[in-house]
Amino acid sequence: MQIRILDKYIFKEVFKTFIFGICAFSAVFIGSGTLFRIAQYITEYGASLASVAKIFVLSLPGVVIWTFPMSMLLSGLLTIGRLSGNSEITAMKSCGISFYRIAAPAIVLGAFVSVFAVYFSEYIVPWSNEAYSNVLNYEIKGNLAPQSQEHIIIKDIKNGNIENLIYARQYDATTNQMLGITMQSFEKGELSHVENAEYADWKDNQWTMHEGIIYDVSQGESRHTMHFDTQVLPVNESPKEIIREQKKPEEMSMAELTAQIKIMKSQYVNTAKLETELYQRVTIPMASLIFTLVAVPLGMQPNRNSSSRGFVISIVIIFIYYSLMTMAGAIAQGGTVPPIIAVWLPNIVGLIAGGWLMHRASK
Repeated sequence: MQIRILDKYIFKEVFKTFIFGICAFSAVFIGSGTLFRIAQYITEYGASLASVAKIFVLSLPGVVIWTFPMSMLLSGLLTIGRLSGNSEITAMKSCGISFYRIAAPAIVLGAFVSVFAVYFSEYIVPWSNEAYSNVLNYEIKGNLAPQSQEHIIIKDIKNGNIENLIYARQYDATTNQMLGITMQSFEKGELSHVENAEYADWKDNQWTMHEGIIYDVSQGESRHTMHFDTQVLPVNESPKEIIREQKKPEEMSMAELTAQIKIMKSQYVNTAKLETELYQRVTIPMASLIFTLVAVPLGMQPNRNSSSRGFVISIVIIFIYYSLMTMAGAIAQGGTVPPIIAVWLPNIVGLIAGGWLMHRASK
């Protein structure tokens, strides 16, 4: 019974400091980034109060997701440090309570935050990022004309099945053309034929492909059947509608990123940037648990100035981790190391450091 009361006490204290950390770090990010951009939108585009309010609210999920690991680190250091500085940890140990038992509530909270952050990063952040872009581009900037863009993907879905999957290497807004076209047609879920074209242009409310080749596909094997000079592309959307349907990596869910990577790999396009984004959807949330494993043993070291010491250590660890994460992301996108290995490297280093500190503190 006493152990349960102790668990609730430690959990409650860590959780309160965790919420404080989210508010504090979010305020820093908002003050140094979001508010500055909003001021630019008002001065340069004359953004209305309603649009500014939407931008502010929709920017919050993208900011908060980065603060979860930082807040867990800060809460572990400050809360456990305060308990240690007040000799409460010493009193617990004198009652026969082990280090791991004392650390358990904080670690459980860290694990819960990591799982919640993965869900938050998958379902909330992409939606808010997409809504943010729409408000910025169509309400504030008034970008009604389609912009040039690379890697256009169009899916023609009927009755839940893909009939045509179209990939264009680039959309050129100056010529109103899609370049490097590949169209895959399916029958009953099976690939039936592939059409490649040099380009397709938008004229008379239809897309027309030029200088193409058709391949029939049978039992997984393709063979060249014919050339064509022009052929209508079975797409009804205008350039404006097509470009608006395209999503940036940060606006996609993990399922959408995985599908995008598969399509682009089939066209022999470098997908390192997308793969880095995909794996970071897990590694960044998992940092909450890893930071907890690092913070708890560091916080248990007796120190009367636990608050100031905790802030300093938090800043140092956050700087080291996010420096490693930035370098790992650059390495992943550069192709030197497979993205899945490079992106996980900072977490592996943190996990080793946390495990070593936990083992050392338990002695």
